[in-house]
Amino acid sequence: MNKRHAMRFEKVFPVILSTEAFGECNAMARNISAGGILIEISEPMPLGTEVRVHFWMPDSQATIVARGEVKNHYFLNFADGAGQRSLTGMAIRFTEFEAESRELLGLGLTRMRILH
Repeated sequence: MNKRHAMRFEKVFPVILSTEAFGECNAMARNISAGGILIEISEPMPLGTEVRVHFWMPDSQATIVARGEVKNHYFLNFADGAGQRSLTGMAIRFTEFEAESRELLGLGLTRMRILH
């Protein structure tokens, strides 16, 4: 049974993560929903870490800043057109959005393709 409350959208795009404990780093988002985001990162932060995620909506200069918490770690093996690959990452559950970020995210998600 799928327990997700929001649809996920497959979209690969750069993000900037910032935390008090670990500073700032660049990473790649792999999918996103109104409730959270999957981040590809070589060294996932500890579970429970509070993080700010900064990213930009496609075809826009609008900046989204979301606060969240690291909820899961992932190590995925998969095959794509380039052959066998692996991905290390972490799932971040959004807890709040800064300024008008929630509305901007909602508008941007309507333009993205659904991930099953």
